[in-house]
Amino acid sequence: MPLRVSPFSWASRLLLAVPVLSLAAAVTLTPAISAEPNAASSTGWNQWRGPNRDGTFAQNTPWPDRLTGNIEKAWSVDLGPSYSGPVTVDGLVFTTETVNKQFERVTAYDVATGELRWEHQWDGSMSVPFFAAANGDWIRATPACVPGYLVVLGMRDVLVCLDTETGKERWKIDFPAETGSALQPFGAACSPLIHNGSVYVQVGAGLTKLSLESGEVLWTVLSGGENMMSRGAFSSPSIATLVDQEQLLVQTREELCGVAIESGDVLWRETIEAFRGMNILTPLAIGDSVFTAAHSGKSQLFDIQRGDSTQAWTANERWNQKTQGYMSSPVVVDDHVYLHLKNERFTCLSVDDGSIQWTSAPVGKYWSMIRNKNRILSLSADGKLRLIDANPDEFTVLDTQQLAEDSWAHLAVFSEADQPLILIRALNSLTAYRWKNP
Repeated sequence: MPLRVSPFSWASRLLLAVPVLSLAAAVTLTPAISAEPNAASSTGWNQWRGPNRDGTFAQNTPWPDRLTGNIEKAWSVDLGPSYSGPVTVDGLVFTTETVNKQFERVTAYDVATGELRWEHQWDGSMSVPFFAAANGDWIRATPACVPGYLVVLGMRDVLVCLDTETGKERWKIDFPAETGSALQPFGAACSPLIHNGSVYVQVGAGLTKLSLESGEVLWTVLSGGENMMSRGAFSSPSIATLVDQEQLLVQTREELCGVAIESGDVLWRETIEAFRGMNILTPLAIGDSVFTAAHSGKSQLFDIQRGDSTQAWTANERWNQKTQGYMSSPVVVDDHVYLHLKNERFTCLSVDDGSIQWTSAPVGKYWSMIRNKNRILSLSADGKLRLIDANPDEFTVLDTQQLAEDSWAHLAVFSEADQPLILIRALNSLTAYRWKNP
């Protein structure tokens, strides 16, 4: 029988204040933390945008050339609403949901069969401002996992770490209640990052590093502004090696930054123009350069450099142009960026000079993307799955399949015996599809 973990009852009410201090309780854990948590071979589709957080499916096996006739439903389960993308590790898939506008719940299923393994929930719902209500007021951050550890960020800046095998709570930190940080006005949206035994997450207090083992807060930086248009974050951090130094690539409501992983020192920063702080997509590292695009701003590529003598970091804008991103994070194939736009179109940009290679007709308000070699799999908000040839000469859709009605969660792909298993989290369900290669 699957283990059902009882809900946790909060003893204190949330506080609205400013500073953040280190606070968490240490516990003894087994097994040992993976030294290579980003390795695709050990973790599957384990976090936001995949093992390297760049939307890349790290398999050498080419995808089939068609969807029609090759997609077979493996299993499906009904769930409460969520925008969190599913994640996988060690044969399990994890998803979140908001239950009865009162609880947030994480559930684990066998990725091959859909069998329920465990579930765990806590008090955690909140209402967003009325003008944002059309986008929902349920949990939206995608969890992160490595063998033995699953980290989930709830809407109210409650960060929970669970045992992946049992669902048992390892630790939990309610940032507003326990540290005095302010709630994010639109709810927490950042998807946590696990790297070398640490957790990195953008909460109301700022970018925060915690111990994966104990939940102890190690440092907090980039606290942001104090009003509704600048506090908190919509984006999620990633890790990139720029000018031979591994660093956190971070986008706040107002800036693009490089942050030292160990110390939290801000190495470089650039102001990003965005309407009401809607700086949402995950920036993309391309060699020693970084691409980003913001709502009502522009597309920009920054070349990151470091002085030989002073060791001072600089971010020099190579180009900018009128193309405006929104919520969908881009992928890069060879020397081109493929980006879904605020105007609901899809475009291909040259990495070299930012020139627009082509722009499609409208394709939907939002979509998530995964690339494998020169193929892109996209899932639009209306549940339409597209297989796209990454061709800089023209927008080429190889095939289309309608698989859901309402899906704002990030698409996930898991390799099952060298056969792709597509995981789609619609607003009220999670479904696995086997993608057969004829």
